[in-house]
Amino acid sequence: MKRYLILIIAALLVGACKEKGTVITQQNVREVLTKYAAENPENEVTIETSFGTMKLKLYDETPLHRANFIKLIKEGVFDKGEFYRVVYEFMIQGGDQTKQLPYRIPAEFQKKYVHKKGALSMARMIENNPAMESSAEQFFIVQGTRYNDEDLEGEMRYFGLNLTREQKQLYKEQGGTMELDQKFTVFGEVTEGLDVIEKIAKEQLAGTERPAAKIPFSIKLTTIR
Repeated sequence: MKRYLILIIAALLVGACKEKGTVITQQNVREVLTKYAAENPENEVTIETSFGTMKLKLYDETPLHRANFIKLIKEGVFDKGEFYRVVYEFMIQGGDQTKQLPYRIPAEFQKKYVHKKGALSMARMIENNPAMESSAEQFFIVQGTRYNDEDLEGEMRYFGLNLTREQKQLYKEQGGTMELDQKFTVFGEVTEGLDVIEKIAKEQLAGTERPAAKIPFSIKLTTIR
């Protein structure tokens, strides 16, 4: 049975994020992001790094997460972002740790989206978070590993998952991290540049979950529907 370290984000939340003069709080987060989603339809971004460029598609079925991600890009929250946590055969995690925001995003689990290789998902606090709400700004992209039939069926039973035939094939042929399904919100996927994930994950410093050197990135919007 495969074992993976659980994503944990810092408990200290500071700063504020404004939407046209409205401060996002835990009380109004759904209302503000729903409105922002309707007014900002972009659904494609690029992440540029010294290891190459990734193009990502954001899902319409997770409107709060899509809106939040677009909003952070437009407001420059990721301007000094970096991939600060890398775990080979698991994931690469990024954001700007100096700009942790004072709200969480309601979970938007969709059974059709799994943590296959290239899945874009949000990190979250593990403790005192029964609703599994997402971090507002810390995200990760899955690398994972390929599953054989025995591992696939064993982990499905262990984690109580009921995957479709197509999803099983994804995990067997493309790989991923099944343990995260229905626990972290997948809100997009890498459509070009999967090899960049491999390159970054290989930078893991032995004995740590940090890269050997800083891996800054820039995120840009590339399409408007």
